Amino acid sequence: FAPTARYGSPEDMMALVDTLHQAGVGVILDWVPSHFPTDEAALGFFDGTHLYEHADPRQGFHPDWKSFVFNYGRPEVRSFLLSSAHCWLDEFHIDGLRVDAVASMLYLDYSRADGEWIPNEHGGNENLEAVSFLQQLNSTVYAAFPDVTMIAEESTAWPGVTNPADSGGLGFGFKWDMGWMHDTLEYLSNDPVHRKWRHDTITFRAVYAASENYVLPLSHDEVVHGKGSLLGKMPGDRWQQFANLRVLLGYEWVAPGKKLLFMGGEFGSPIEWNHEAELPWDVLGDEAHAGVQGWVRRLNEVYAEFGALHLLDRDPSGFRWVVGDDSEQSVLVFLRLADECEPVLAVMNNTPAPRDGYRLGVPAAGEWRMVANSDDTGYGGSGYETRASFATTGEESHGFDQSISVDIPPLCVLIIAGPAPD
Repeated sequence: FAPTARYGSPEDMMALVDTLHQAGVGVILDWVPSHFPTDEAALGFFDGTHLYEHADPRQGFHPDWKSFVFNYGRPEVRSFLLSSAHCWLDEFHIDGLRVDAVASMLYLDYSRADGEWIPNEHGGNENLEAVSFLQQLNSTVYAAFPDVTMIAEESTAWPGVTNPADSGGLGFGFKWDMGWMHDTLEYLSNDPVHRKWRHDTITFRAVYAASENYVLPLSHDEVVHGKGSLLGKMPGDRWQQFANLRVLLGYEWVAPGKKLLFMGGEFGSPIEWNHEAELPWDVLGDEAHAGVQGWVRRLNEVYAEFGALHLLDRDPSGFRWVVGDDSEQSVLVFLRLADECEPVLAVMNNTPAPRDGYRLGVPAAGEWRMVANSDDTGYGGSGYETRASFATTGEESHGFDQSISVDIPPLCVLIIAGPAPD
């Protein structure tokens, strides 16, 4: 119900949130109803009994984190957790809650071997009480605060995480797409010469992208505990590492789903995150790091400007492959679309070899214009020559009557906008 006193009073936290709001910055809290500490000063054995946690460790103790698990079936526990969520939103004016470790709440056998968990009343592994609690949480939060955002960090294929609670879903506004994160980092960590053999890894996401309201997370979890930085995951020499990082960020911004980038990623931090030290801001004196920062700035501008990049993330009509099968050249091209918005063509070259004269089918005749190019020298790119605009011809390609020819620079993401609809 309050931040740690080590950083100040609750009123100080409220003032911080207000100041951020005045600067146009929203505030989302990492909220953890999935487990709690076993410290004597915490909620465990609170009144001399197992009030907040199950007495049976097969239900009430988390083996991974050595912590207690809330008993979601008890009204007083639900009241405590619901009151906590509503307090942050009401008293502190928080704009949303990212709910931690939802998968550990949903499954009774999460990280447990046979004999270490108790099935539900139907003999299954679903935690029905946790499901009911999450539905109640989201329903009451959205009823009281319709403008906030509820986000689930949920890493399994549980259906309907972002479907309405009254129709059987969990009722969240968004769900982290952990599959996108794992597949994208796995693909881009491969040397470009091997990517043609891993092409299905990067294209698979299109199969399920419209199944939930997704967030594409490049979070703190990917840059801690010896995993290195995002930049450090990229293969090749120094230039190729930065180019690959710009490709990763460009792909995240043009793919369907909301964007999450942990601090330091926006300028290509060369080291993994250390919670005991500040970010290595001094590297921004290096043109390559400053270039990554400039690329992210441009991506944000383009994302805000073109509705096709954000209006129909979950609607299948908002995404269409143009080139999804060119594994040999490791080129990906797709369209982002929305009613009454300029169509956006996203071009991704995942090798250091330029692809000149690459013909691409497009849905509208007229002039298509380059709005962002990660290979621009201002972002640390090679500056490979490509046109700023492209006039369509009547040559059929990729199922379209019109097409354009593009010289695609090495290791790059291009964002090309089409003519505005009539």
